[in-house]
Amino acid sequence: MSLAIKDDEVDIVIGALRSDLTTFMNEWRPMFSRFHLIIVKDPDLKEELKIPEGFNLDVYGKPDIDQVVGSSTSILFSGYLCRYFGYLVSRKKYIISVDDDCLPARDPKGFLVDAVAQNISNLTNPATPFFFNTLYDPYAEGADFVRGYPFSLRGGVKCALSCGLWLNLADHDAPTQALKARQRNSRYVDAVMTVPAGSLIPISGINIAFEREAVGPALVPALKLAGEGKCRWETMEDIWSGLCVKVVCDHLGLGVKTGLPYIWRTDRGDPIASLKKEWEGVKLMEEVIPFFQSVRLPREATTVEECIVEVANAVKERLGSMDPVFARAAKAMLDWIKLWQSVGSSSSRSSAV
Repeated sequence: MSLAIKDDEVDIVIGALRSDLTTFMNEWRPMFSRFHLIIVKDPDLKEELKIPEGFNLDVYGKPDIDQVVGSSTSILFSGYLCRYFGYLVSRKKYIISVDDDCLPARDPKGFLVDAVAQNISNLTNPATPFFFNTLYDPYAEGADFVRGYPFSLRGGVKCALSCGLWLNLADHDAPTQALKARQRNSRYVDAVMTVPAGSLIPISGINIAFEREAVGPALVPALKLAGEGKCRWETMEDIWSGLCVKVVCDHLGLGVKTGLPYIWRTDRGDPIASLKKEWEGVKLMEEVIPFFQSVRLPREATTVEECIVEVANAVKERLGSMDPVFARAAKAMLDWIKLWQSVGSSSSRSSAV
């Protein structure tokens, strides 16, 4: 798949939660080698990183995070949150991020899936959030709009976020994975679809890509559970961040896609042991989803930063008294916008907060 972009328009951001990245990097070499990489080491990781040669990359660790961010923020860039530091310091148009326990997948014909190319294709082709096309992505090769699709909507809108999927170990929560311990995902659905406007989606941070200036500030490292661990099913940060992004995209008329590309997710962690850690997040979601379904942003909020400030204030007002984790999330969201304005973007408006 040929890319309609320049190599220097893409940063690949990797959050390193384990020290030996040799296999991970070598497996991804065919897709990663032409692009610049940002690797952010989890500040809790004590061992030195092992990274094979032959890549154009920058590595950031705890001293770099402390120097850039300082001590005036409530955000802890630890665990899976470390990758957000990469989002902050990148200056590229597009960012692609995959977890360090994932490898390239193969399609049903045995060909290696180029997750980078497919994610970029998703972002550079329009999205159709205002009317669902029953042949899924009408811009894909061999597809088109179906009969009855309004011609006035066929131009689509900018796609700001691409959320890819996973083979082998699907992104289940700990209760589901513990109940179906041997279940593995082998279904490869050759399709991309736009998530309809007004519909929420549990966006997984395992395999995502986004246009940084369009929605970068909306990917907020905000919701950190008290017992959070180093396995995906022990966290909710990406789910919360994804809900924020979707609400902002709906308000600003931007699109979100899901489907291709697939990656191969390797087995990691003990879901039964993780169950106690994530149970807090499972219960919180029963309050979180109705909140995001009811959020309405004012017409005056015309930038991503202004939208996130509005969401943060609503979180503090409506959820803050229910659980301290929400009050902390609201503060982290406001701190993130301040950081983005001072560190992440020289062109952002400074008057949102």
